[in-house]
Amino acid sequence: MAAGGGQAAVSFLTNLARAAIGLGVGASLLNASLYTVDGGERAVLFDRFRGVLDETVGEGSHFLIPWLQKPYIFDIRTRPHTFSSNSGTKDLQMVNLTLRLLSRPDVSRLPTIFTSLGTEYDEKVLPSIGNEVLKAVVAQFNADQLLTERPHVSALVRRARDFHIVLDDVAITHLSYGAEFSQAVEKKQVAQQEAERSKFLVARAEQERRAAVIRAEGESEAAKLISDATAAVGMGLLELRRIEAALSKTPNVVYLPGGNNILLGLNPTNMAPGR
Repeated sequence: MAAGGGQAAVSFLTNLARAAIGLGVGASLLNASLYTVDGGERAVLFDRFRGVLDETVGEGSHFLIPWLQKPYIFDIRTRPHTFSSNSGTKDLQMVNLTLRLLSRPDVSRLPTIFTSLGTEYDEKVLPSIGNEVLKAVVAQFNADQLLTERPHVSALVRRARDFHIVLDDVAITHLSYGAEFSQAVEKKQVAQQEAERSKFLVARAEQERRAAVIRAEGESEAAKLISDATAAVGMGLLELRRIEAALSKTPNVVYLPGGNNILLGLNPTNMAPGR
């Protein structure tokens, strides 16, 4: 009885171990057969027999055949890229440009992108075509034109489409010139300021000349009127002007005309009665 009970226990434990091993193997196979595509991502499947599959896998959890298939995850969200370029203008001036791009892959062409470029497609393509297009576009402008008009870089959008990359925005964020050109621009601005100052001085001198002419004409007219008045009424007007000038300088002096034509204002209330 004891021996039979021991064999039964051993058999039970053996079966339990086998079941545990089977469950572990099954769980491992199930885990290896599942993969998850997060939001904003897409997957491309590589099959050992058929190569890269043409269909793009969307978001969620999906099955695959372990060892036979392998998923490659792509981020399809818009991502920024910034790089600099030293380009020559139409008048042979060197300028330093900084270009900012917002790019994302063409989802329907992800298998083609993976086959030809791999998962690091943007790092392989964008810097090269960016420099290529910038040099070609900037060469169409003179250096002074770049100060007021940024070059059109729409050609870069068309060039990126050849690699199945979508550019949502392209912008030149920084533009600088060489030391010699910057000094030439500064000297030109100083010369323009001096020219404007000279124009102002000339205009002010012209205004002052016109004011002097108008003032002289006014004085001449006043002198003529005084002469006419003197001729009409005698020297009384000149005597009046002389007296007014003297009184304006010494306000405490009172002018009393000669003769008996003097009128003094007396207040009778201040006089004593009977006097």
